[in-house]
Amino acid sequence: MVQPVRFEFFETETDALAAREGRIALLVPQDGKMDTAVRRINRLTKGALARLIAERAADAKPATLATLAFPTGLAAEAVDVVFVARNADIETARKCGVALAKARGKSALTLCAGSFRRAEHILLGLALRDYGFDDHKSGDKDKDARVVSVMASKPDDLESAAAPLLAVAEGVFMTRDLTNEPANVLTTTEFANRLEAMTEIGLEVEVLDEDKLADLGMGALLSVGQGSDSPSKVVVMQWKGGEKDAAPLALVGKGVVFDTGGISLKPAGGMEDMTMDMGGAGVVAGTMRALALRKAPANVVGLVGLVENMPSARATRPGDVVTSMKGDTIEVINTDAEGRMVLCDVLQYTQERFAPAGIIDLATLTGAIIIGLGHHKAGVFSNDDSFCNRFLKAAEAEHEGAWRMPLGQGYADQLKSRIADLKNTGGRPAGSATAAEFLHRFIAEGTPWIHLDIAGVASVKFESTYAPTGATGWGVMALNRLVSNHFETGA
Repeated sequence: MVQPVRFEFFETETDALAAREGRIALLVPQDGKMDTAVRRINRLTKGALARLIAERAADAKPATLATLAFPTGLAAEAVDVVFVARNADIETARKCGVALAKARGKSALTLCAGSFRRAEHILLGLALRDYGFDDHKSGDKDKDARVVSVMASKPDDLESAAAPLLAVAEGVFMTRDLTNEPANVLTTTEFANRLEAMTEIGLEVEVLDEDKLADLGMGALLSVGQGSDSPSKVVVMQWKGGEKDAAPLALVGKGVVFDTGGISLKPAGGMEDMTMDMGGAGVVAGTMRALALRKAPANVVGLVGLVENMPSARATRPGDVVTSMKGDTIEVINTDAEGRMVLCDVLQYTQERFAPAGIIDLATLTGAIIIGLGHHKAGVFSNDDSFCNRFLKAAEAEHEGAWRMPLGQGYADQLKSRIADLKNTGGRPAGSATAAEFLHRFIAEGTPWIHLDIAGVASVKFESTYAPTGATGWGVMALNRLVSNHFETGA
């Protein structure tokens, strides 16, 4: 597992700056006014720093970084100056951290945070962007480069303020790691093992094997994985930080560790990207980790259905009819519409066992959502305006793109089957909406529900604000904020 950057906090020691190796980062307001640490560095560099600031400050946009390379009088290889107003908002503070992470590369870093009032958000931005999935690259990993020394006027206060944010960053890292992991490593069994290991941080974790799933009647989920040698599983994670009898928020994730499309085989080109088809389960896992690490005063359950969709003599065929846990029969039109088959049974089980206060499912469900929204926003479908608006506000606050999409009887009608209760795909028109309506059928009346189609945002082929190319960890921060705002004791 990729380890998040580790921060070490110290009281500001200006006399020690001359001997600091690697890079030194300074926060400078856009009026160019220098604090104690900046003045000390300026003296050591014989005024070179002041000249850089004077040259760049006037035209610098918020979170702009300027570098003084090979500074005279210092052991450091460079001094990075980040221009930021003292009253900067949270997003700007986080972008300052992003800029520092990108500038430092593999170098050691000393950040002079002084008394900057949003310094904890600078650390969050730095942590989120300081990520690289290199577990499968040969060569020595420089673990020391993961350490950032933070000098602050009140280091204990800053460390306390940063702790819950860095817990969320660790959850994001877990989601990214799982989503980036190749399928020959992240089998259903390995995925379940990694989730079981989170008992160490206080989660209750239970793994349901194929025999148990068969006893429960999860015929839809089991039909997806029956062509694979990798056993299907459902993992149940519980965080009980709230009031004893309070109904939990439920998070449900699609965990298709690899999706060939089954008998309805996908084209070869691009199939390697289907290692990310467990992205919904990855977000659920990362969110549960974040909540446990920050000891959230809330009750939240996370359930993930883990399967592998492979073609073989045992695989489900187009035209087969299977029976869901709810009892509805499903005509399989396309075995590549498999995620909804997994989710419908896990959603049913979640409601029967936990009677949640609300339920959110996440899945890399349809290519159609990418056609509609591209790679910048997830599709949001819901049966409850209030619940949906709360999530959308949480996503907006965390700058995780989300856009509400429609449900309706017309889309449900596309799923009518001649020989079964419904079929698993409604064809190409409105493919994301018909997929959502398929899931909607398995939500009990009166249960607030949100479906998040994250096919376009879970993993991308471009660098995003807080992540390099690849897995983004989208959703962990938004869900964490939703829990914090609306599901914690006293919220």
